Amino acid sequence: MAVGEAACVSVHGANRLGSNSLIDLVVFGRAAGLRCGATLEAGASQPTIQESQTEAHLARFDRIRNADGDHTVADLRLEMQRAMQDNCAVFRTGDVLDEGVEKIEAINKKAPGMRIEDRGLVWNTDLLEALEFDNLIGQATVTVNSAANRKESRGAHAREDFDKRDDENWMMHTLAWSNEAGEVKIDYRPVHNYTMSNEIEYIKPKERVY
Repeated sequence: MAVGEAACVSVHGANRLGSNSLIDLVVFGRAAGLRCGATLEAGASQPTIQESQTEAHLARFDRIRNADGDHTVADLRLEMQRAMQDNCAVFRTGDVLDEGVEKIEAINKKAPGMRIEDRGLVWNTDLLEALEFDNLIGQATVTVNSAANRKESRGAHAREDFDKRDDENWMMHTLAWSNEAGEVKIDYRPVHNYTMSNEIEYIKPKERVY
């Protein structure tokens, strides 16, 4: 189950990002808790975990823990942070975003050459930061590519070269996948313009203004 921003429920239309996430947490957090209480059995036995379910995770863990390349995690992380701050801030243009795509692509090419100094399994902050970077570079990759691909302004995505919201062409959710090489595939999912109950009327999205 997921609640809050991770759930992407979008409870109402004319929202601030924070307030929408808050109502997501309150409404669906309660619903998730009630559902868990109704369906879970305390002390119940669980299926045995198969090797095929864990081997990919353990392989990733060992690969990163034993990384012995030329680039420190701190250097890679800083380069990624600067690229996202400079090229994927709230107000962007196509040229700025395209440059960000190139920068993140270059970091992805360096990532296999990451170096870990501490091989230990206890209180290993070096390994922790490396695992965090591995997660973040994937998020940075899909974020900057998705932003460069969307030719409109919507919510916190403000394109100065496409300053209007374009519901005709872009009223859709972006879906993005990135492989280990940082190659991105983009697809879309329609926005639901209906509710799941006849008792509630659909609220049309409104322009976000300040």
